[in-house]
Amino acid sequence: MMKLEWDIKTCRELLLEYTPAKEKGTKIHFTGVDNLDVYNITAPFWNEGELYIAGRVEARNSEDSEVIFFTRNGDVWEPKEDLTPFQLQDPFITRLDNELIFGGVEIYRNQEPDHKIIGWRTLLYRGKTIRDFEYAVSGPWSMKDLRLNEMADGNIAVFSRPFGVEGAVALIGFGIFESFQNLSESNIISAPVFKDQFDKNEWGGANEIHLLKNGLLGVLGHIAYRDEQKMLHYHAMSFVVNPWTREKSAMKIIAVRSDFPEGPAKRPDLVDVIFSGGMTREANDRAILYVGASDVESYCLDIPDPFTEYEQIVLAEAMS
Repeated sequence: MMKLEWDIKTCRELLLEYTPAKEKGTKIHFTGVDNLDVYNITAPFWNEGELYIAGRVEARNSEDSEVIFFTRNGDVWEPKEDLTPFQLQDPFITRLDNELIFGGVEIYRNQEPDHKIIGWRTLLYRGKTIRDFEYAVSGPWSMKDLRLNEMADGNIAVFSRPFGVEGAVALIGFGIFESFQNLSESNIISAPVFKDQFDKNEWGGANEIHLLKNGLLGVLGHIAYRDEQKMLHYHAMSFVVNPWTREKSAMKIIAVRSDFPEGPAKRPDLVDVIFSGGMTREANDRAILYVGASDVESYCLDIPDPFTEYEQIVLAEAMS
C-alpha cells in the first residue's frame, strides 16, 4: 500500500513486526590496510570490467578515515593500489547516464587543543570511471546521507537528511531536479521532508536508491535511536516512494545487528549498530544486503528483496 501519510511507529514497534534472518550474515574480509578497520562499505559495483567495493578505512580509536576502493582476490578484497584514497567517511556510489557518481562525508574539526569534530558535509564526485572522478558539488553543512538516482523520466531524485526540522533529530527529505547540474546546497536544503516516518527522539536516512521497473523508487536506509542507557541502536530499513505523487510505502526494518555474528565494537555504545551500505537485487526475489557492523567490520546478508511487491504495481496505478 502507498499513502501520502502514515502513522509514526517507533523503532521498537517496527522491531515487533520484524522476522530475524534464518542464517547469520557473512563477514567480508579485507587485506592490505595494515590492520585498520573497514566498514560502512558500498555494495559491489562494476568499473572498467572489474568488480569493486568502496569502504571506510580507519584506526579503531579514530574517526579520521579514508575511503579506499577494493577489488576481489579470491576470498578477500584488497586495495586497488593505483587508486588514490579519498579523505572521506561512509562512501556511496550510483550511476547517472553514463557516469559514476561517488560521494562521502567530509568532517571538520576545531583547532587545538582537542581537535573535536564540529561538523560535516557530503561531497559528490563524478566521472566516467573511478580514475576520472572530479569534485562536482557539496551538500549542505551538517548533512550526511545525501543520496540520488536517475528517475524513469530522466529527472534526478535526491534524498536529503536535514537536522532539527520542527524539533526532529533528523528527517528524510525528497526533491526532484532536472539534472545533476541543478544540485546546490540551497536547493537541497529546500527539498520537502517526510514528517511521518520517525518519532521525535529517533532519526534515519537514505543509504541507497533503487529505480524499480515501474518507475517507483526503492529506498534502502537506516533507522536509529539512543536508549535510556545512552546505547545507540541502528537498524537497516526500507520503503518505496512514488516520485510523482510523493506517496510512499510504510517503512519496515529489514536487518538488525543480531542477524550477523558477534564481533568487536568501536565503542561500547555501538554494539547494536549496523549501517546499510548498499544492496544488490538478485534472482528469485532475494537480495544481498551489505552493511558496516558496530563501526568495525563489514558483512553481507541474504534477505527477501524488500522492493519486489511494489515493483508489481502497474504504472497507471503508481501514478494515480
